[in-house]
Formats: sequence, C-alpha cells, structure tokens
Amino acid sequence: MKAIFPGSKRYQVFEVNAKDKVSLEVLAKLQNERSDVYDFWTEPRIANRPMDIMVPPAFTANFVELMQTSDIDYKVKIADVERMMEAKRKAKPVIHGESGTRSGAPRVSLNWESYFDLPVIEEFLAELATKHPNLMTTSVVGQSYEGNNMNLVKISTGGSGKKAIFIDGGFHAREWISPSFVTWVIRELVENYATHPQYADNIDWWNSKIGLLQMYRYKIMPVVNPDGYRYTFAVNGDRLWRKNRRPIVGSDCIGTDLNRNFDFHWDEGGSSDWPCAPIYNCGTAFSEIESRVVRDTILGIANQTVVYLTFHSYGQYWLTPWAYTTNLPSNYDQLYNLAVRAVDKLTAVNGTQYTIGSPTNVLYLHSGLSADWAMGVAGIPYAYIIEMRDTGKHAFELPPDQIIPNNLEMWEAIKVIAEDVIAMAV
Repeated sequence: MKAIFPGSKRYQVFEVNAKDKVSLEVLAKLQNERSDVYDFWTEPRIANRPMDIMVPPAFTANFVELMQTSDIDYKVKIADVERMMEAKRKAKPVIHGESGTRSGAPRVSLNWESYFDLPVIEEFLAELATKHPNLMTTSVVGQSYEGNNMNLVKISTGGSGKKAIFIDGGFHAREWISPSFVTWVIRELVENYATHPQYADNIDWWNSKIGLLQMYRYKIMPVVNPDGYRYTFAVNGDRLWRKNRRPIVGSDCIGTDLNRNFDFHWDEGGSSDWPCAPIYNCGTAFSEIESRVVRDTILGIANQTVVYLTFHSYGQYWLTPWAYTTNLPSNYDQLYNLAVRAVDKLTAVNGTQYTIGSPTNVLYLHSGLSADWAMGVAGIPYAYIIEMRDTGKHAFELPPDQIIPNNLEMWEAIKVIAEDVIAMAV
C-alpha cells in the first residue's frame, strides 16, 4: 500500500464517538479544516454513533490530545493500516481464475471469491455479451481522464416504450465491494435468468407471456471511476484512494470526489474546496469527464428510467434523496416504503441490518451527489444510495469471503425493486 500522505507509514484508524452536539462540531470542524491530514472514513454525523478516522503517524499525538480535551471517546481500531492490508492480501490474493455458474457451466474471469481489477471485469463483460447477444450488449460511452473505458451494459430483449433501471458502482475507488456486486447483478440477470421462476410467476399474474427483461431494461455502469479503481490495485498505487486521478491545476494534489461533482445544490455543504481533501468538489460542478459521462448517459434514457441505484460502501445504509438538506422529497413515503420492503428481504437472508432514511437525517449533510441529481434534475422518481457491508469492522477492506454473502442478500433486495418496476410497466 502506498501511503495516502507519501513518506509516512503506520497509519492508524481511530474509532471516535461524539457524545453531544458540541463534540460533533469539533469533529466537523476538524474535517473541514484539516481534510488534507485526516481521512474520515465515516463522516461526522449524529452524536453517539461511532465513526472511523485514519490518522497519519505525525499527527497521532495532536489527534489524541484533541479528543481528550474535547471529551470525545476514542480508541485505536486499526493499529497499522498498511500491515493489515498486506496481511489480507497474502492471505487471500487477488486471482484471475476459472469459475463456474450455478448451473455448472465453466466460465473464466470472475468468481466473486476475490476482488478483480478493471481489465478482468471488462473481460467478463465482453465474454457474457458474446455468449448472450440477444440479451446483453456492452458499449463504451466515454473515456476517463487517463483513457480508461467507461463501460455501459444494456440488458434488454429490444422493443420500445419500456421502463428502465439504471445501476452504477465504483464511484469511490476504494469501495471494492461495489463493482463486485454490480457485476453480480449483471451475471444474475443474464446468465442465471432461468433460475428465477418467481419473476415469470409475477409476470404471468399480470397476464404477460413475455420474459421479465422484455418488461423493462437495465442500464448498468460497473465502474464509474476506472482511473481511481485501477490505482487501488496498482503496485505503486494506494489501496485507500477515493477520488478520480486528474491532477488539480495549481496544486500538488490529485483527484476530485466524483460524488460531490453533480450539479444539483452543488457545494452546499458536506464537500471541500481543499484539493487534497478526499471530498474535494473541484470548484465547479461537472468539472470531471467521468461525472459528465454519467450525466449524459442518464439524460439519454431519463424519460424511461424509473429507478436509479448507486452502490457504495460502507455502513449498511439504504438512503434516499435528499442529501443536501433535512427536507424530504415529495414522494418520500413511496421511496421509504419500497426501501423497507427491499431491506426486509435482504435481512431475511443473513440477518444483516440496514438503516433506511435520507443521508442528512440519518448520517450527515453532503451535496453534489449523483442520486440527488438523478431525482432533482433527471427526474427519475426512485433514487437510492446503498452503502453496503460492513458497519466498520473491516471498513473498505471487506474480506473476500464476505463478497458472496453480501451479494446474495443484496440481490434479494434488488428483486423487490425489479418486481415493482414490472408493476409500473403494466
């Protein structure tokens, strides 16, 4: 792992707990003023909920003193971030090997028992599209700053006037579980379509004799931030990198938080004007080619899209707009009720608990998010930000043996969303 702030090792992650509003404001001020030093893995939100902050060794004494003088509970959660990551990589290396589908048919590229870099994901997409050309197509809708492809998957059997679900992952490079789940969705919809008879049952109930995917179509972007994602896998990269990789003019720092770069109530809190900050908004909305590609792709199908799902980690939250205000959208009751039903199915698999609500009310205020823009500008009626496993024990280093359990439970939630879309299409 390359240190986030070059030249130092033995970064530590502290779990802190603000007891009241005053101590919470101390942490919020620390993030706003020293985001070039402290990496808030979970951001200042509400009192009496733990949050994780990565601290460089040169600032450990200052950080501990601030916690003590501010009467904020703290403890070391990860004593040596680099050592932890190296140990995990040695225990479960990233491999490229042959895998199998549930039906037993052999397939290379992905097995969801390890995390995979972008070229392997692209191989998987091409392979699946070749095997199922009547169901899945892939296209390159743009290129990132460093020239990596931004891939779009379309799953449909053709026709017009259909409802659409738009899914994306990989906004934040270090959130490896996100592309791992989004690729799982693609596999389930295409290769394992025949294993989901309940969909056919539901469609029959609507007196439809056509397949599930003829009722609506999916548009899926597995990795929105390909440059950052590849950097987290690189030998000389940074496993905990969050942003994209475009250098900032006039600064030695690199990268913009793509999920603070969308032009809907942009820069109204919860982002930073400091170029080194993990939540840097870059000074103007849609400054980044990657966020513009997402924008243009969604706008091209916005009139038929009824659901936008963007997958992140970590925390186990199922979030609705709005993120920039405590106010709720006019259709919040419908958003909430659908989320409850989806999370109920998710929890039934492994008992995993998710918190449902709007970001500002259950977490913290932040602005310039893709989900807020998808609802507020693109006009998509159902938009969700889903923060997957876990609640902080492993954070961004979710062990590979949790990929499949995470994906299985989350797939049950996605099926609830899909069934509602089928109902909307009738």
